Amino acid sequence: VQLQASGGGLVQPGGSLSVSCAASGSRISLLVMGWYRQAPGKQRELVATLTHDGITNYADSVKGRFTISRDNAENTVNLQMTSLKHEDTAVYYCYARGWRLEDYWGKGTQVTVSS
Repeated sequence: VQLQASGGGLVQPGGSLSVSCAASGSRISLLVMGWYRQAPGKQRELVATLTHDGITNYADSVKGRFTISRDNAENTVNLQMTSLKHEDTAVYYCYARGWRLEDYWGKGTQVTVSS
């Protein structure tokens, strides 16, 4: 399974941005899809995940501001980010877990919140 992220970029504080990820490969069926992020000098952290049956998990720092969605048929996941803050600046990594609990990671896309 390969994960290809798109979106991201530069946005002003308070603005909105979205990142998307598409999984490719043969006979894909993914238990979980989601996003992690890593800011400079910090460990990678959970942003949001979404199971195949719709259960979401958000980091406390993004609750109420970020919304995750996925298309199981297309194996895509989207993260809509609003009310962005400086501290949301990070490299955002697409993540997926298969039914055998194997983990997959995308290469990451930069999100920069700056005026």
